[in-house]
Amino acid sequence: RYVLEDYDNKKAFSDFLPGVAGIFGKPMWSFYVNRGQGIASFGVESKNYPLMKFDSANLAYQNTPFLGFRTFIQGSRGGEDFLTEPFSPANAKDGYDDEDKPNRYMYVGLADMEIQEIDDVNGIETKATYFILPEENFGAFVRKASFTNIGDTPVTLSLLDGLAKMEPKGGPLDWMLNNLGRTLEGWFEVDHFESNPAYPIYKMSSEPSDSASVKIEEGGNFVLSVLEGDDSTSFLPVVFDPTKVFGQGSSLVSPRELTVKSVGDILNGPQYGFATTSCALTALNEVTLGAGESIGFTTYFGAVEKVDQVAAIIDSIKGAGYAQAKLDRTREIMDELSAGVTTETGSHLFNGHVKQMYIDNGLRGGVPIMLGDVDETTLGKSTDEDPRVKVFHTFSRIHGDLERDYNWFNIDMTYFSQGPGNYRDIAQNRRNDVIFQPRLGSFDILEFLSFIQADAYEPLTVEAIAFKIDDKAKATAICDEAVGTGLEVLGHYNQLVDILTNGFVRPGQLFQLMDQLGIELIMDKWKFINSVIAAAEYIPIAQFGEGFWADHWDYYIDLIKAFLMVFPDGEEKLMYEHELKYFFSPASVNPRSRKYVLDYTFDYKGKHVEQLGATYWDQSKLDAQKGYLDKATGRIGEAANWQSQEDGAAFTSTPIAKLFLLGSIKFATRDAYGMGVEYEGGKPGWNDAMNGLVGMVGSGMPETYELHQLLSYVLSVVEKFDRGLVIPAELGVMIGKVNDALDTLDATGYEASEDLDSLSRAVPADLFTYWDTVATARETYRAQTKYSFSGVTVELSGEDAAAMIKRWIAQINLGIERAFKIGSQGYGDSGHTGISPCYFSYDITQWEENGGTDADGRPTVNALAMSVGSFPLFLEGPTRYMKTIEGDLEKMADTYSKVLGSGLRDTELNMYFISASLKGQNPSMGRMMGFSPGWLENQSIWVHMSYKYYLQLIRGGMYEKLFDEMKAGGMLPFMDPDVYGRSLMECSSFIASSAFPDPSRHGEGFLARLSGSTAEFLSIYALMMYGPEPFFIDEDKTLKMQLVPAIPLWLFKDDFTVSFLLFSAIKVTYNNSLKTDLFRENPSSYKIYYKDGLTKEVEGSIIPTDIAIDIRRVYTVDSIDVFF
Repeated sequence: RYVLEDYDNKKAFSDFLPGVAGIFGKPMWSFYVNRGQGIASFGVESKNYPLMKFDSANLAYQNTPFLGFRTFIQGSRGGEDFLTEPFSPANAKDGYDDEDKPNRYMYVGLADMEIQEIDDVNGIETKATYFILPEENFGAFVRKASFTNIGDTPVTLSLLDGLAKMEPKGGPLDWMLNNLGRTLEGWFEVDHFESNPAYPIYKMSSEPSDSASVKIEEGGNFVLSVLEGDDSTSFLPVVFDPTKVFGQGSSLVSPRELTVKSVGDILNGPQYGFATTSCALTALNEVTLGAGESIGFTTYFGAVEKVDQVAAIIDSIKGAGYAQAKLDRTREIMDELSAGVTTETGSHLFNGHVKQMYIDNGLRGGVPIMLGDVDETTLGKSTDEDPRVKVFHTFSRIHGDLERDYNWFNIDMTYFSQGPGNYRDIAQNRRNDVIFQPRLGSFDILEFLSFIQADAYEPLTVEAIAFKIDDKAKATAICDEAVGTGLEVLGHYNQLVDILTNGFVRPGQLFQLMDQLGIELIMDKWKFINSVIAAAEYIPIAQFGEGFWADHWDYYIDLIKAFLMVFPDGEEKLMYEHELKYFFSPASVNPRSRKYVLDYTFDYKGKHVEQLGATYWDQSKLDAQKGYLDKATGRIGEAANWQSQEDGAAFTSTPIAKLFLLGSIKFATRDAYGMGVEYEGGKPGWNDAMNGLVGMVGSGMPETYELHQLLSYVLSVVEKFDRGLVIPAELGVMIGKVNDALDTLDATGYEASEDLDSLSRAVPADLFTYWDTVATARETYRAQTKYSFSGVTVELSGEDAAAMIKRWIAQINLGIERAFKIGSQGYGDSGHTGISPCYFSYDITQWEENGGTDADGRPTVNALAMSVGSFPLFLEGPTRYMKTIEGDLEKMADTYSKVLGSGLRDTELNMYFISASLKGQNPSMGRMMGFSPGWLENQSIWVHMSYKYYLQLIRGGMYEKLFDEMKAGGMLPFMDPDVYGRSLMECSSFIASSAFPDPSRHGEGFLARLSGSTAEFLSIYALMMYGPEPFFIDEDKTLKMQLVPAIPLWLFKDDFTVSFLLFSAIKVTYNNSLKTDLFRENPSSYKIYYKDGLTKEVEGSIIPTDIAIDIRRVYTVDSIDVFF
């Protein structure tokens, strides 16, 4: 665990518990800060259902010490009475008069968070540990508190401990708590289960609404406190009336009533919980502790749909030792989840950081769970080898938290819990799945490629896959074993058959439905769900959301490269032997004639053309989807989410054909100078703070570099396997027009005469004509495929496809050259840095109105001429450019040197800015211009982008530079903890840079965890430990294996070894007898130890085919020693 001493006197930060309750558990969400007693809010599912109200971080830092957990101790020692509040901000160390103030510590673990106060003045040590209750059929947030007499004489204590403000259950409350809080209190009440003061239920009389339908609240939020003895337990009463503690002090600053009343007086007096926000303070009255003695209790907070469900919860938690066992188990669960990246280097910080980054990567992208193992025949097989084997990603969530208050997180309170995620986040954070769990095979790739739409865009939100059994005979066979065949279970038997066959469900939903219907299993839960999944088909699910993001496709090649590190022999099957659908979105992209809008400039001194309303909800598409309405269920059928052909069947293509379609359309979306790919879908790339760039008819070089990678990959596949491409006929027509336009451009002789050293800002007429022709072809194609494909296909021979792609790549390379010449432009930037620019804008200098108007009545126009505008440097430009020069060490070194000496380097922090100075830039470029320099996307250290840059260093062979950057504090966990301001195990989204006006904030981390930096770090880690091609096809076309790490000498242990787990299971130990950096050194030999006791020795650096296959299968191999 990471320890923070005097945590409440350090820089404020927010964090969260992982929200993991195990596969067969029901999680809750919780956030904490380093103020007060830590916990700032918690609840079920989303912030709509809080037990402690969700506040943004700025409010949480202020409110947590007063509205959160509080402890009030009335004590008596040697005839002297005292009243104290552990963790009170009034008694926090502040660097001035600290001699008699208590010492406070915060312990941050993978699974839990603990606070401790040592109060030598009163002789009391107070501890509280917070965690999510694991592996129960109900969810609970748990606080385990203890109080120890650290004085030399006995002390008598009475105390109140718990929440100062407790929210009730009563429907979705977030908006109303923040906007109608006082009115809402009219519904509030506190009841008591079985009229027991130890069983309070916080609820609303009915769900608040102003409709004709009134919904009575039958459930409630519960608070149960268990006092644990050596072999017995008892439940403690809970004080719920805040006026009995705080009097009329509505600020809740001090417990006024405890100065004149005892805890016993409060317990014996009346309390009222109507029309007010109540508290939840566990009461412990008059307990005497000898010197060194302790007393503790555990409080469980949760929600039930029916109040009588509390009875079963009481029975579950009352056993002696229950709380400690559950705390131990939740720690075990997180250890199990991170065990696959157990690493032993000479740096304990690094070893711990790897685990934390792996966990956080899984919480954002989902932890892959292999399902469908029904017998030994599936053992070790991947999803590509056995159709029964499936993958389900659990524990995922959108990264909403106290600092990312704009994101609406959701954590299903079910078994196999998961929540939806943003497309970009999921695609990035699942990149390394197959490296750590090879049984995934091509699963992730096929899922994401299926989401490519006919228009070459993707949806915003990816939801968990669902399952359905089409074969009723398989479903009945499962039900025979799962519930039995007797008459007494016939009703439940038929219900389960219906659930499995009459719609798609997720594992958690399946168990939830069974629980609601009272269906009890007579077989093991794991065996049941594996049987169901083995028999089922899986269904990817996504939602459009808003706009079409320009970068969602950028991550496919990374996914494919990760797959090829493990399965280079599976490439042809992956690309040619699957048929994938096309996602059908209810939104469409407007043609230029409807989104080029004439409007006033931001200062109203003139008019200009902006790109506005780029996408729109397409009612005709929504109407088409209604054709799939299932009248029996009232639901739109799953088939409505997939593009059809004219006969109604879903249209499909091979993965390589979909990649070619994607590349073709993106090639046809390059800007008028042929440099960047246009942001014409309503959204920019990942840097959405550049939101105004879309309106500026902007384009991006990052997408151009990814297009270069994409088309280069398609070319390599076509040439390697000498196979053609079957594509939609409509696409064939479009690319024909694109190639005709290229012929016309060649005929003008423009490119042959182009002088790159004297490029004009005005787009040359020949290039403009080419751009206009190609954009029209793209728009015509989209109009033809708006609702469906015809179903007609055309085949491109491998030779023709290769020739076409090579021509396109040559055009892309020419555009890249132009981009370097046009350059960047910003404060202190001459435009001649030699560093790749990132963004361009296009000013439409001539236009004609086309008779149309947009939704706001502004005239729409057709562009007749354009000029290009530049922006300051952004780190993403050279980072993505490095992907195209990975094999050229000289170019890599030159780029690194130029970036190091540019405005992208923060010399104070030894890190890299997300951008150079934005001083003097047009406010229209995006909301980043509204942020202070050094904050958020305005010249801060955006950790994810920095890590992308570091990843390119190791990919490009710049090993010394990468590890110099790491060790110098450019990467975690080697930063200064006092400057960083939070756990060195956890990665922030951004760091306030030296450009920020307040120097005391320089280097401080913000936005906790769950960023794409975890994916980049794990890619770096894999390249460090595995090497770039652990499996490869040799010259005789057979599979071989080779481990070629990139590990600096300073990371080796004293015995010159480093170990890690290959595929999360096989311990590999590097023995460095060379006692030097191992930067792609070939091993001299291997020893492979099998689980049956067999040992195989391999001389040389290459592991032969039979052993390589054994290692990739994982389950027969125990460990490997590698010698250098």
